[in-house]
Amino acid sequence: MHNFFKENFKFLVTDTVDGPDASSKCIRVRVNTGGNNNRERNSKKRKERGDKPFDSRGSENWSGNLGKFLRFHLYKENKDTQEALGLIGKMLGIQSRSFGFAGTKDKRSVSTQRVTVFKQHASRLAALNERLIGIKVGDFCHVNEGLLLGQLLGNRFTVTLRGVVADSKDTIKASMDSLGRHGFINYFGLQRFGSGSVPTHCVGATLLRGEWEAAVRMILDPRGGEKDFISNARDYYKESNDIEGTLRQLPRHLVAERAILQGLKKFPGNYLQALKAIPRTLRMMYVHSYQSYLWNHATSTRVQKYGTDQVVLGDLVYCKEDDTEKETGGASSECEDDNCDDTYDCHLHEVSGTDVSKGRSNLVKAVTAEDINNGNYTIDDVVLPMPGGRVIYPTNDIAKVYSDLANKDAIKLTESTHNVKEFSITTMTGSYRRVFQKPMDFEWELLTYSDGSIPLAETDLDKITAAKSVNTVKEEEPVYGIAGKDPFYSLKESHGIENEKNLSKENNNVEGERERELPQDESVSGSNSQEIQMALKLSFTLPASCYATMAIRELLKTSTSVCCIPQNTKPVTRSLLRGDLWQPGWIILLSICKCLAPM
Repeated sequence: MHNFFKENFKFLVTDTVDGPDASSKCIRVRVNTGGNNNRERNSKKRKERGDKPFDSRGSENWSGNLGKFLRFHLYKENKDTQEALGLIGKMLGIQSRSFGFAGTKDKRSVSTQRVTVFKQHASRLAALNERLIGIKVGDFCHVNEGLLLGQLLGNRFTVTLRGVVADSKDTIKASMDSLGRHGFINYFGLQRFGSGSVPTHCVGATLLRGEWEAAVRMILDPRGGEKDFISNARDYYKESNDIEGTLRQLPRHLVAERAILQGLKKFPGNYLQALKAIPRTLRMMYVHSYQSYLWNHATSTRVQKYGTDQVVLGDLVYCKEDDTEKETGGASSECEDDNCDDTYDCHLHEVSGTDVSKGRSNLVKAVTAEDINNGNYTIDDVVLPMPGGRVIYPTNDIAKVYSDLANKDAIKLTESTHNVKEFSITTMTGSYRRVFQKPMDFEWELLTYSDGSIPLAETDLDKITAAKSVNTVKEEEPVYGIAGKDPFYSLKESHGIENEKNLSKENNNVEGERERELPQDESVSGSNSQEIQMALKLSFTLPASCYATMAIRELLKTSTSVCCIPQNTKPVTRSLLRGDLWQPGWIILLSICKCLAPM
């Protein structure tokens, strides 16, 4: 609407203001009385006649007693963070950049995380709960600072496996004990690279080479495995180059594709500018994905050549004095994913790039013969670098894995072929990531069931709804028409969830084992859905950008590559929470993710 007036009625100006009630917005139209030189004079005239200044974010009525940001908890089902906030922003009439969050949570999950939004009233967001599907907001609190990517300690996962088949209960217990004591290889998961026919790291390699048009084509061109209406839209653009017609066909959740087309519309033929039209967190996903691709290969080589039991000469380890990084992992804002997934999962024991840039040369070190003889370090201390201009590499032959693999893609890790800094590894600081990760606060539970429609795990919404507690917060205006209906409509005076667990500073052993209605026979089988079935519920905490799917991969000894994932796997929905969509051979049914923010 604003663009319509801007393009067709240049003598008019528009802005968005609050409507007659707290849950609505209106577009205000008036005559443009001058340019920037008249701004002060016009402001004075508006003040004299009682008009509100042009500010779509509500600054004109904002109380000085309130923090500039409204913090709330976002609960979502089967949507990634950007999609959920995009829907909320559209209903509020604000841009997505008004929201802040610490990381993107998986689409195929039920997740809860903290979010901040700039200068909004709790009543406006709470009123949306009646209209939102698969999304709830609540636990509102005004704060002075907004959330930024990377500002989280980690994630708490609850994963339910149905149809578990094992020789005996002892086999399951042994597997749980092994995962709790030894952990898993800390690979970047499939979410980092995408499940489509064009992996994100391939696009990243193209960007690092400076091939802008090729990168645009890789993102826009037709690909296999998509729904017909999306494939038709891609085919239409490839054949016609009709940007407007393609935008009308492309769904809004294809953010990158739509942004590129809008960029090409504004800058015809300028493919670099079109790529820069993609939101930064999303476009950086491609380069970060390539960094992760190199890291995964280096890690595989390290494990294959030197095993998983001990450090070897030339390994990189965190220095003993760097206790902060060892305890929290210090997720790098450069590589915070998850999403950029993962993001765009996302979606890690990574050390902040700001620490590296400050010249902390003692952050990591190469293991020496003296270190090995004195037993100074264990396998849990070993890290590998995410490539960047300010990291060091192992002094053994693992360093060559990075350069050899990059050379095959015509990429040099020590110099750039172009001058676009954000698409150059040499201008990124880089970071470090632990090769092995142990789940913390690890609990597991054996369950039996015969009715697949009965849920085996509670979501946060289930718990809140059952509690039926209504809390209030001191707010300068009432919450119209919603108080008392649902706990997710409530306002809260505290600073968030009080019982959130911080990441443990020590690696936990297996704990919290429980059994329910275990079958009496020796075999634990899930072959017949009408008989008693076995389920395994896991709960554990991982640092930021560690992947729960990698823990499950270790537990099940099953590949997570695209070719090994059944094509009929269905999205996580409320019906899935009821347990009626499980598929034999794909037993990861429910992932409940809770973002743990530092208090």
